[in-house]
Parts: sequence; C-alpha cells; structure tokens
Amino acid sequence: MGEWKTEDMPLPALFEEASKIHAMASESSVDREALRKGIQTLRRCDEMISKLGLFSSNETKDDVSTAYLKYLLVPFYIGELTEKVVEDDRLMVLKLSQDYLKEFIAICEALELIPEEELESSSHRGAKTPANQRAKKIARFKRQRAAEAKLQEINEKKERRRRSLRAAALSSPVEVGEEDVLDDDGEEEREAWLTTISLSVCKAFDLLEMLKKEEEMLVAVKERQTKEGEDFAREILDERTVRAETWHRSAASKAAFSKPAEPITCATFAQDVIEGRAKLSQAHEHKHQPLIFGPASLVGGRFTSERERMAAQVFQPGYRLPTMSIEEAGLREMEMMQKWQERNAKLMEEANSSWHKEGTTSTNDEDAEVEKARAWDDWKDDHPRGAGNKKLTPCG
Repeated sequence: MGEWKTEDMPLPALFEEASKIHAMASESSVDREALRKGIQTLRRCDEMISKLGLFSSNETKDDVSTAYLKYLLVPFYIGELTEKVVEDDRLMVLKLSQDYLKEFIAICEALELIPEEELESSSHRGAKTPANQRAKKIARFKRQRAAEAKLQEINEKKERRRRSLRAAALSSPVEVGEEDVLDDDGEEEREAWLTTISLSVCKAFDLLEMLKKEEEMLVAVKERQTKEGEDFAREILDERTVRAETWHRSAASKAAFSKPAEPITCATFAQDVIEGRAKLSQAHEHKHQPLIFGPASLVGGRFTSERERMAAQVFQPGYRLPTMSIEEAGLREMEMMQKWQERNAKLMEEANSSWHKEGTTSTNDEDAEVEKARAWDDWKDDHPRGAGNKKLTPCG
C-alpha cells in the first residue's frame, strides 16, 4: 500500500474514509496508527470545510443543504477520536478533545440544532443540585434513545425500499427517467442526518462532562504532587526498602538454623498410602475443628452460655457448608479404590484359572481331531476312488 495521502482526495471521499475509522473506533478498540490516520483525515476535512465556507453564523438548519449536513459531524468525530489517543500528557489530550466538542456544540447551537431544554439545563443560570443534574441526565437519555430508535426505523425503511426496487427491477425494466422518481428519498436522507446530529449532540454533552471531571481530577492530583513534592514519595519508598531488606535478612538468618517442617495433613497421608509408605488401616491424627461464624469474641473461643452458642449459630454464611472436608473425601475415594483393586484382582485370578482349564481341553480336542484326520487319510489310501465299482463299468 502506498503512503497515506489526503491532499489529493475530495471532501466526500475524505469524510467517507474518516467515518469508517470513527465507526471502527466506536465499536471496538483500534491501534494508534488507525487513530492517527482518522484524526489526520478529519482535520483535513475541517480545513476544507473552513476554506469552502459551507456554514455561516447567520444561517439555520433549514438553510443548510442536505448534502452538507453530514459535515457538521466533523468536529464531534475529531473530539471523540482525540479522547481515545494514549499520550503521556493526558491533560493536553483532554483539553484538545474538549475544544473540538465545544466547537461542535457551538455550531449546532448557532444552527438551532440543540433543543431549548438542553440549552437551559446546560447554562449556568439554574442551581446545580443533584435533583437538577438527575433530571437533566434522564431527559438527555430519553432524547438519545428516541434518536436511536428513529435512525433504526429509517434504516429499516431504506432496506425495505432497496429490496422492493431490486425485485421491481428484476420483474420489469425501469425506463429512463423513472429511476430518479424511485430513488427520490432526499427528505428521508435529510431526516436521517438531522437525527444523527441530534444523537451526536447528546453524546457530545455526556462526553464533555466526563472529560471535565477527569480533567479536574488530574489537575487536583498534579497540584497535590507539586505541593507535597517528591520528598513524600521518596520517604515512602525508602521505608518500604528498609522494611523489605530487614525481612530478608531475618529470613536468611533463620534459614541456616531451622528448617520448616512439612505440614501433616490428610492429603499427605493419602499420598503416603498411594506410594506404599503407609497403610490405609493406620489411623491418622488429623482432626478438623468445626467452622464457627460470628463476632471475633465467639470465633475460636469456648461457649460459656447458651446465648453465645445461639449467637454463633445466627451468624452463618449465606451458602451451604460442606458436609465433609477435602481430606475425608480423599480417604473415602482411597477406600473405594482399594475395594475396586481387590475386586479386579479376584476377577483376574478367576479368569486366569478358567483360561488354564479351557486351554487343556482344547489341546485334547485338537489331538483327537488330528488322529481322526490321519485315520481317514490312511483309509483313502487303502481304498482309492471307484475301486469297488469295476464290475459296473462296460469294460469290466
């Protein structure tokens, strides 16, 4: 593939290519190179729109041509893609993304594409109480859902028209001049782009609020780090380093004189039985204490009254406790395995003994068959074929 060049591409092709990248970035994560290409293409679109002067501040949405409505989304697309860029200076990315989103909102406000209730709720006139914020978010969410449903309805209508036109073209030829009549969906296309812009306005306000909160958090963290300086972090690191070195020195000094004993559990006992170091009949001394749930004063202590015992029974987990431990289940499986091995050994012994008897009988039968075959061969040698019928022949 050649080098990515946008200078020679027309505006519709640039917007189409950028829209594909934006759709991919919205549905799933894309790599940094794809984001860079998308932002570069959208910025080229923005430059061409400014040079061509497609939009004016003294116009409304009714004055804008249907073919130019889609280019209003260019600043919104740039703001969304810029927010996804991963850079060391996150504050710069947030500010750049907010600038493009504010530019998109300002253009839509000038063209009267933003509802009045959204402008009133977003302005600083009313008090920003939790109730007002909640009502604003609910109203914006309803508008967003309505726009999504309307877009889906328009797309389904387009798909049905496309299928009907294809079926009509297959059944009867379309004459010259009728194609424009059949494909005359300019009003529908305008409605689709206006709905898309309305949906993008809702997303732009939500994204702008989120970016502002993130910027405030980053600024607060940066101010705190600047105020406290690096001494605080260095002091914590030094303390952790000293603590780790002390722990390692203590562990190294104890390892030379002491060796940790292997814990004796029922699992190790089962392994000893498998490898022949112990017998299943030997009793193991591993015992389990009952699990008691409750306050710290009750767990691990003795019950001095019936009230404490009842309190310990109240604080039980919300799930069923196991009826046996893992070690007890292992012992039960070991016992079942031992019975199965004994049964297999007995069956193998019986099979071997019966096979020995059957083998002797079959050998005797084979010897008898051989003797019978030899006797028959001797009789045929003494009595050739037709030897007793010579008198019946004509020449006899």
